[in-house]
This record gives sequence, C-alpha cells and structure tokens, in this order.
Amino acid sequence: MRDILLIGLYSLAAGGVVGVFGAIALRMLRGRSVAVHVCVLLAITVAAVVAGVVTVARAMFLSRHDMQVVLLTVAASAVVSLAVGVIFGRRLAAAAMWAAQAREQERRMEAGRRDLVAWVSHDLRTPLAGLRAMTEALQDGVVADRATVAVYHERIRAETDRMSGLVDDLFELSRIHAGALRLAPADLPLADVVSDAVAAVAPLAGRRGIRVVAGQHEWPVVTAGPAELNRILDNLLTNSVRYTPAEGTVRIDAGRDGRTVWFSVSDSCGGIPDEDLARVFDVAFRGTRARTPGAAGGGGLGLAIVRGLVEAHGGQVHARNVAGGCRFEVRLPASP
Repeated sequence: MRDILLIGLYSLAAGGVVGVFGAIALRMLRGRSVAVHVCVLLAITVAAVVAGVVTVARAMFLSRHDMQVVLLTVAASAVVSLAVGVIFGRRLAAAAMWAAQAREQERRMEAGRRDLVAWVSHDLRTPLAGLRAMTEALQDGVVADRATVAVYHERIRAETDRMSGLVDDLFELSRIHAGALRLAPADLPLADVVSDAVAAVAPLAGRRGIRVVAGQHEWPVVTAGPAELNRILDNLLTNSVRYTPAEGTVRIDAGRDGRTVWFSVSDSCGGIPDEDLARVFDVAFRGTRARTPGAAGGGGLGLAIVRGLVEAHGGQVHARNVAGGCRFEVRLPASP
C-alpha cells in the first residue's frame, strides 16, 4: 500500500508541475483561437502523463529496455491525441466562429428590421398625409382653377407611384428573405440588359444632368433570371444616379474571368465613409446624406434587394471607394 501511495504522490507531483507551466502558457495565449487552446490543453495533458510515467519509472528503477517501451507507448498515444486535437480543435474553432458570425448577422438583421419598420412608417406616413391634404382640398373646392388642379393631380400621381414602388420593393425583399424567389436562369447577352437598364434610368439621369456611360467592351453572356438581372442593374444605376451630384458621370463596365462574369457601376458621388462600406447592402441603410446634399434618396431597400438577388444566383456583390466616387461590382456565373 505504501508503494502505491508513493507512486500516486510522484505522479501527482510531476503532473502538478506540468499543470502549473501549462496554466501559465494558457494565460499567455488567452487571446489566441479556440484551436490553439485545444491543442495546448491536449499537449499539457500528454506532457503531464509523460512526466508522471517517467517519474514513476525512474523511482521504480525500470531497466533501460522497459523504460524505452514505456516511453514509446506514451509517445505513440501522444501523437494520436495531438492529431485528434488538431483536427477537432479546428472544427471547434470553425464552429465557434460560425456561431459568432451567425449571432452578429442575426443582430444586424434584427436592427435592420427595426430600421426598416421605422423608415417605411415614415416614408408611407409623409406621402399619405400629402395625398389626404390634396384630396380634401380638391373635394372641398379650395382648389378650383384648372392649372392648380392639374398640379395637384400630377403630385397625387407622383406620390402614388412612389408608394407603389416602395410596396414593390418590400414585396421583393420579403420573397428573397422567405426563400420564395424562383429563378428561371437563361443565357442573356449582357449588352442588351445594360442597354435596357440605361434607357430606363435615362429620364432620372437627364433631369439631374448626369451622364450614364457604358464602356466599350466585348460584352459577355451571363446565366441569370431575366427579370432579376434587370432589377439588379436598374437598382444599381438608380442608386448611383441618385447619389451622384448634378453634371456627374455614372459608368458601366463588364468583363469575364474564367467562369465568372462581372459588371460594375461606378459613380462620382465623392465616396462612401469607410465605416458605412460594410453596411451599404443592409436593409433600410441610407448612409450619410451630407455627401450628396439634395440627393433624392430612396427607401433604403434597393441595394439590399441587389444583394439578395445576386446571392440567389450564387454570385457576389461588393462596394468600394474609387477616385472621386464609389464602385459596385457584381460577379455572376458565366454562360458555358
């Protein structure tokens, strides 16, 4: 019994020394990843076992051959343990990072939903109040002359169109978030889609004196849903025209990299603040109005719809600042 007790004490002492040094090492590595911590913990455990075995073996005066057998066995176990630790440590680190990203994404989506409710409430309340006032004025005969009545009718039509566009955006966004979007991909000549999008945005650009220029390229063919691709380009162009100062320029370029087709919309808006670049595709985010005084902003849904439609096609969209403005680049699968 006394020998067993001594063996236990020797093992405990050797493991305790290794544990103290291991605790110091973990404290020094507290800012590192989960994978590093898991590997260090396994290394400490294996080192504690090795230290205990060696200490007890020396106390028992094992022969050289027996000592080598014991150490070889422990070394083989250590290699297996560390290999398993590295593999599962990386998986744990990836899972922890994914969970953190999911929580952050959920937090941002919840904040976006709250902002969306606030923005939509404001954007609907204001035109509705104007429509009610103009309708009551027409009904009560406060406005009687033809010219003023015509102006009121024009304003009512404009506000109705604006609210209709907002409702359409909300419906499209709800389809994307609910997974109800059904694509019918086809091989589309990008030149034709760009031409239609430029023609659609021409009236808005013309009123603000903004030039919309398409680069001289061999426009590629892209595999995408026709309506969805038109919506992507229309939203990007409309956003750039709205935020570009009068007499500015909006430019469209395109190309093909292997199996990927890219197209970009660049403007001369003066750039986006660095802290806003990561949020420009968030729901209801409108950015800093000061960079384009007097710009006629939208409902804050256009770029969120762009991201949803692009990701539904298996593509990516990014925004970055360039000289004098910003550039939105979309990458989609190319036609075989």
